[in-house]
Amino acid sequence: MANNNNNDQNNRNEYFEDRAGTNDARYHVVPHEEEGWAVKEEGKGSPVFTAGSKSDAVEEAKRMAEESGSMAYIHSEHGQIEEQHNYMDE
Repeated sequence: MANNNNNDQNNRNEYFEDRAGTNDARYHVVPHEEEGWAVKEEGKGSPVFTAGSKSDAVEEAKRMAEESGSMAYIHSEHGQIEEQHNYMDE
């Protein structure tokens, strides 16, 4: 069973790495231990933006997603997705 979890995690990491730096990379607003809230781009380890308030992080994630034609996911303080904003061309 642990082997399946490792395979799932490896597949997920590869999926995000493939999208990193492309227009397919999404932006996630997540809690950040040092700054309060962070915007993380899929496939990158470090935040691309940090803020003291969630609303500032959300505003920046939405701006970045709109600019790149991507999506912004807003997570709760417990990590669950609360909202998503789609700026992709359909």
